Amino acid sequence: MAGHSKWANIKHQKKKEDRRRAKLFSKLSKRIAVAAREGGGDPEINATLRMAIQKAKDNNMPKDNIQRAIDRGTGNLEGVDYERIIYEGYGPAGVALYLDLMSDNRNRTASEIRHLLSEHGGNLGEEGCVAWMFERKGQLVIDREEREVDEDEIMLSALEHGAEEISMEENIVEVLTEPSDLEEVRAGMEDDGYSFTSGDVVMVPQNTIKLDEKSEAKKVLKLMDALDEHDDVQDVYSNFDIDDELMVELEEVN
Repeated sequence: MAGHSKWANIKHQKKKEDRRRAKLFSKLSKRIAVAAREGGGDPEINATLRMAIQKAKDNNMPKDNIQRAIDRGTGNLEGVDYERIIYEGYGPAGVALYLDLMSDNRNRTASEIRHLLSEHGGNLGEEGCVAWMFERKGQLVIDREEREVDEDEIMLSALEHGAEEISMEENIVEVLTEPSDLEEVRAGMEDDGYSFTSGDVVMVPQNTIKLDEKSEAKKVLKLMDALDEHDDVQDVYSNFDIDDELMVELEEVN
């Protein structure tokens, strides 16, 4: 669980430092459009769309952008058709990679991801090769820098509303739920006065690979960054774990 939390923390910090809004909004628009196309444009009856819209709101995406993405998905506006693709593979040191993508050209995306992995010491695997190492969980993230939290109080609130697990990192609090409980836990905790920087269904590793060597850890983080930057990659999950001291050292180098 630690590796997952730390990567969530890294991405959180990067988002704060450099929003890269155009790229981010493009990815969110794809997700909304696909959800609307597959389940209809009414978020009241389309839970996947409702979650996609909430994620867009968490990232301060304007309402007009959200509505245009819904309209493209339902066919009310012309637009490119995207499909969801899952790729699985391995990175440096044998870490598992689970990639959630949305693409308008499967062949192009496969070629680019294969090349990107090869460049960074990884490779694509067969379907199912690493999926068994992960569990689908609801994840809520609270920024501890934006708000002071009492650890006992937030744990009580989370558990009271149905959360499964709470982890405290230096800068964030991560609340994990069953995927079907995510919205209920979020609503309950918001009623208790908590606000979240993100809330989504994610893939959490059941076990982690410890990266003790600086060179290996650096390679893995470079690959994660490169994958995260790719336009078609919605989310990238891995099962690495890096000690806090080494993580700080690598951040200072970068």
